[in-house]
Amino acid sequence: MLKIPKSWNFWILMVSYIIFLIIGTAIFSAIERPFEDVLRQKMRTLKGQFLHDHDCLSDGKLEEFLEKILSAHNYGISALKNNSGEVNWDFTSALFFTSTVLTTTGYGHTVPLSDAGKIFCIVYTAIGIPLTLLILATIVQKLMDLVTVRPIACIQNRWGMEKKNLALIHAITLGFIMVCLFFLIPAAIFTVLEEDWNFLESLYFCFISLSTIGLGDYVPGTAKNISLHRLYEFGITCYLLVGLIAMLLALETVCELPELKAFRKLFYHPKDKHEEDQMPVLPNTKTFASELPAHKPPVSIHEDASMNGPYKTGPEDLHRPADKQMLIK
Repeated sequence: MLKIPKSWNFWILMVSYIIFLIIGTAIFSAIERPFEDVLRQKMRTLKGQFLHDHDCLSDGKLEEFLEKILSAHNYGISALKNNSGEVNWDFTSALFFTSTVLTTTGYGHTVPLSDAGKIFCIVYTAIGIPLTLLILATIVQKLMDLVTVRPIACIQNRWGMEKKNLALIHAITLGFIMVCLFFLIPAAIFTVLEEDWNFLESLYFCFISLSTIGLGDYVPGTAKNISLHRLYEFGITCYLLVGLIAMLLALETVCELPELKAFRKLFYHPKDKHEEDQMPVLPNTKTFASELPAHKPPVSIHEDASMNGPYKTGPEDLHRPADKQMLIK
C-alpha cells in the first residue's frame, strides 16, 4: 500500500479546502441566481408600472429619488412611515451597535454618519476587538473547568468510564443543550416578536448572529413602542454576548476531543518549547548539591549559629558531616 508522506498532508488539506470553496460557490450560485433574476424582473415591472401611472414623473427623477432613499437606508435611516421616527443613536441602539462591532458580528444596518464617528470607530475597534477576544477567551477557559473538565473527572472517578468515550458523550450532550438554549428557543421567541419572521428565518438569524457572520439581511427590533424597543434591543445585546460565549465554549469542548486532536496532528507538528522554558524556576536539589565544592573547610558550631541568627543548631547536627550541614543551611 502506497504511504503518503506526512509533509503532503498540509497541501492535501489546502486543496481539499479550495475544492470545498468551489463546491459551495457553485451550489450558492445555482440556488440563488434564479431567485435574483425573478426579483430583478419584478422590480423592473414595478418601476415601469409606477412610471406609467404617474406620467408627470420622469425616469431620471425617479432614479434620483430612489438613489437618495437607498443611500439613506444604507446609513440606517428609513423613509417608511412606520420607521421614520426611530432613532439609531440613542443609548440602547448605540450599545447594540457597539456590541455587534466589538464581537465582529456587524449587521451593517447602522453605521457612523460623520467623519469623526468613522475615525473613532477605527480607533475604538482597533483597541476593543482584541480586548473583547481576550475577555471572551478568559471567560471560556474558566467555564471550561466548570462545565467540561470537572464534570468529566467527577463521572470518571465515580463510575470509571473511559475518558475518551466520556468526553464524546459530554460534547454531544453539551452541544444539544446549547442548540436548544441559544437556537431553538430564541428562534421560537423571535417568531412571536417579529411579525415578518417565520421560524426558519428566526433560526437563520440566530445562527448568522452567534457565528458572527452578521449578514444584516435580518435585524430584529421592529417594535413600535419606543420604550419596548429599547428594552428589546438591550435584551438582544445580552443574548448576543451570552450566546457567543456559549458558542465558543461548545467549540472549545469539541476541539478538545481526542479524535480531533489526533486529526489536527496530521497537518501540523506542535512546536517544541525552548529549553529555557523547560528549566525549573528553582534548581534541583540533587544537581545543586553535586555542584558544591568537594572540599570545603567545615564550619564551626559558633560560626554556624552566628550566621543563622535565631535558627540554632540542634544537638543532632553535631554528629553530621560538615558538607551535610552546609546542605541543610
